[in-house]
Amino acid sequence: MKTVVITGGTDGMGKALALIHLRRGDQVVVVGTNAKKGQAVLDAADELEAGGRAEFIQADLSLVAENRRVITQIASTHQTVDTLVLGARYFRATRFVTAEGFEANFALFYLSRYLLGHGLVAQLEQTSTPVILDLSGPGGDLSRIRWDDLQFAHDYHPDEAMGQCGKLSDLLAVAFTRHYPDSRVRYVLLHPGLTATAFTGEYDTASAELVTRMRERGQPVEAALVRILRHLDNPPPGPLTAFMQDNPVDVHGEPFDSAAADRLSELTSKLLR
Repeated sequence: MKTVVITGGTDGMGKALALIHLRRGDQVVVVGTNAKKGQAVLDAADELEAGGRAEFIQADLSLVAENRRVITQIASTHQTVDTLVLGARYFRATRFVTAEGFEANFALFYLSRYLLGHGLVAQLEQTSTPVILDLSGPGGDLSRIRWDDLQFAHDYHPDEAMGQCGKLSDLLAVAFTRHYPDSRVRYVLLHPGLTATAFTGEYDTASAELVTRMRERGQPVEAALVRILRHLDNPPPGPLTAFMQDNPVDVHGEPFDSAAADRLSELTSKLLR
């Protein structure tokens, strides 16, 4: 029996993945903000006669304090974590700053992934083939990173903010593997393809229309799950790998520059201090 932690696990791909692992007999911890959706996962687990193996942690992962609470709660009840799936994101058409002073996309899509990966590494290291799977969009141009304005205090564009967070996830993964050079953790970056999933967020008229079209064009959740499970069930060799759908992405190229990863890691440490 594995222990699987899924952020964004109350909706779309995350919820579907949680139910698959429950059917397999695994212990599953889902993290999300919405209590009603979390209860729906627990109810579904009961229907599968897996209620004793399902846990919901309600938390706003755009808050650093909430991430730390989640880490403490998981570590206190689970000696091991086999799989950490980082899937939480929330689209905002207008810029929003959290109570802790961070831009919300940066906090949820980047800082949360940073905190949870590093915060649960001790539990991951207790298992034979630990995996961190980051559902993002690996690769792309490093020039899209606004090094002097990482939190889009000026000229906020939601698509650019989300795109930059994907690049920060790439560099986070590089920095993680450099920080733990002898770790058994396999860090996998995966874009499973456009999927007709929840697309949670706060949209203006134009972005809402775009999302409607994306849902119409997107593959079914089941198709995305095939790609996700391929890497969770048979982790690729090497500490860091990346995939756009079924296509490997070179993690030794310019988009995964180690100097940029170190720069981001240092900036992140200063922000969290």
